[in-house]
Amino acid sequence: MPNVRETKAGDVMRKGVETISSKATVAEALRKMKQLKVSSLIVERRNKNDAFGILTKTDIVTKVIDAGPKRKNLSHTKVFQIMSKPLVTVSPGLAIKYCTRVMKKSGVSRVPVFDGKQIVGILSMTDIFNHS
Repeated sequence: MPNVRETKAGDVMRKGVETISSKATVAEALRKMKQLKVSSLIVERRNKNDAFGILTKTDIVTKVIDAGPKRKNLSHTKVFQIMSKPLVTVSPGLAIKYCTRVMKKSGVSRVPVFDGKQIVGILSMTDIFNHS
């Protein structure tokens, strides 16, 4: 049996990351997430020097739907207003034992896999668990 802890992020990650424009509304993002059956979208960079962002279902629920008196309108709130940015990323060659440490220290359950030029996949705790 191979050493699971030494498996690389690139071996376990999900390819075909779904993206959305930072200028899209949260309502559009929510529709896209439901349609694609995903729990997060990578927010596209405005230019190559900009940082990537991420929008998760948790962001939508806590920052828009259940924001108490500061509740925002899904149709008027833009993705860039509630996304998490900059992203914590890992490289495809990083062993998953280190990926889990990065996620734990950062308090996130998924990280985009960045090859230095573009995001090539996304790695979640679920992916790591299922690979074990």
